[in-house]
Amino acid sequence: MDEIFDVAPPIDSTEAARQTTLLSPRFYRTDYDAMDRIDVEPIRAQWDAMIDEYRRDINRGHFERAGDFREAVAALPEPLRLEFLDFLISSITAEYSGCVLYNEIARHVKNPDIRELMRFMARDEARHASFINHSLKDFNLGVDLGRLKREKKYTYFAPKFIFYATYLSEKIGYARYISIFRQLEQHPELRFHPIFLWFERWCNDEFRHGESFALLIRSMPELLRGRNRLWIRFFLVAVYATMHVRDRRRPVMHRALGLEPADYDFQVFRITSTISRQVFPFTLDDENPVFRGLLGRLADAMDGVETAKQRGGVAGLLARGWHGARAAALFARLYLHPVVPNAPPAEVRLAPVW
Repeated sequence: MDEIFDVAPPIDSTEAARQTTLLSPRFYRTDYDAMDRIDVEPIRAQWDAMIDEYRRDINRGHFERAGDFREAVAALPEPLRLEFLDFLISSITAEYSGCVLYNEIARHVKNPDIRELMRFMARDEARHASFINHSLKDFNLGVDLGRLKREKKYTYFAPKFIFYATYLSEKIGYARYISIFRQLEQHPELRFHPIFLWFERWCNDEFRHGESFALLIRSMPELLRGRNRLWIRFFLVAVYATMHVRDRRRPVMHRALGLEPADYDFQVFRITSTISRQVFPFTLDDENPVFRGLLGRLADAMDGVETAKQRGGVAGLLARGWHGARAAALFARLYLHPVVPNAPPAEVRLAPVW
């Protein structure tokens, strides 16, 4: 066995996944009675076409490993290994979070349309989480998914917040994975781990999940009007900012993929903003140099928070407060930055053509 598997794991992957921080994926609960009252009749034709896609299950059998990935793992230098592990642990937490949420909704609701959809999406997310866990076990690690479900903190979100957040999470997940896949399609010599070969069809599952939430949102026009526009704006800024801060902390992994973190993020934002025009009455002005500059400064402030946290003591606590206040002020400026108006099309569904 390679030496990397003879040493004790440097981290407890289950404990790392269990932690709840400002940047980590979360587990959610919601109002199941409200979910039961959803009526998809206004978008019935598009809904039934989408459900037929789930029933065909075109990715059945896709998430089967071809051989052993351990040889690739053994070749990774330590800095890349640690950042890639962080990526895998964050990814499995996000995938399993979706699995748990969708299963819980399916278990509690009686609405046949919602229950069927949630069962299909839980099936997909369970496959994704299991596939990532096999890759973690190549590092002599692995996340105890049962323990994670029992012990990770849950956050209550009203259904509309679930819709906004999960729609964006699924669509930005698609944009992230397809951007990496296309980069490695052009530069296969940079593919340092076999898992990236699965990303194209994998991210099509994410795209389809996002389409499901797009239809749910569009079936309830009130979610796109009045005060809800403020919530849409909040979730857009929060999702984009979280990704940007988190990616800044994986510079070695991005360089190994031939990507510059900021350029990669802005490409992902461009794809996500284009897709989100199917639903939202505006997009963020993510091409604007002022907006991009604010994102960079927010990431700097969050790095300062992390550095102060590691320093500890009174000085660290004071520095953490200072950088935290800076981050909050910069987030507010991003939130107030002018948006780009949009008129969503009558036909909601899109195809994953990126």
